[in-house]
Amino acid sequence: MRFQPLNAVARAARGVGRALRARPKVFAWVAVGVFALNIFLPVLVLSLARKPFDLFTFNPWLSRLPEWLASPDLPWSRKLAFLSDMAIAWFIAENPIEGVEWGFIIDVPSVGRFLLTSLLFGTYFALWSYRRGQLRECGLGSRAARQGGVAGALTSVLGFSTGPCSVMGCGVPVLPVIGLAFTGLSSATLTFFADLSRIAIWVVLSAVAAGVAWFGWLAGAPATDGRLPPR
Repeated sequence: MRFQPLNAVARAARGVGRALRARPKVFAWVAVGVFALNIFLPVLVLSLARKPFDLFTFNPWLSRLPEWLASPDLPWSRKLAFLSDMAIAWFIAENPIEGVEWGFIIDVPSVGRFLLTSLLFGTYFALWSYRRGQLRECGLGSRAARQGGVAGALTSVLGFSTGPCSVMGCGVPVLPVIGLAFTGLSSATLTFFADLSRIAIWVVLSAVAAGVAWFGWLAGAPATDGRLPPR
């Protein structure tokens, strides 16, 4: 049988749709949990490794954002360039001598990355749960489904530990979570950690996206009797 990419994409999309309709709670819980961990895990690591945070605040300038966007004095290219890097909120640990011990910044790129990560992992685990249910209904072993769950869990840990964080007071502006506890290292080592985190997060997201496509393709197979997937 000749492979047809468009048919494969349509089948994977159909499988994703089936899984999300059948497992909405799995998707929602995983997505919300991943989003929360992306925000609070760096704060926890920094609080344990350096100093507990003293302050959380939203960017006070956000109240002026609608007025600024409506202003005709600036071109939209400049507005979009500013919005693409805008800070939304931050956690701060104060230092009586230097002013700031550390700061974790939640900016627009971070929120976009958090949302993408959350949606991918939520979809992955919804598909994994749905596929496991399909195999049980067919009376087949669920070894492959268990392996998929273990792979997803390991990928989650890798993503959380290597995901980049926008920080200040730690030697470089971006560090992976795992590097936050070692901020006393040389600047060259911290820069290496920062470059590694930028690459690692996209490797992790690519792996999860590949898992979503594969499970979606399996889950989107035509039913043999109107109910069960083919072996």
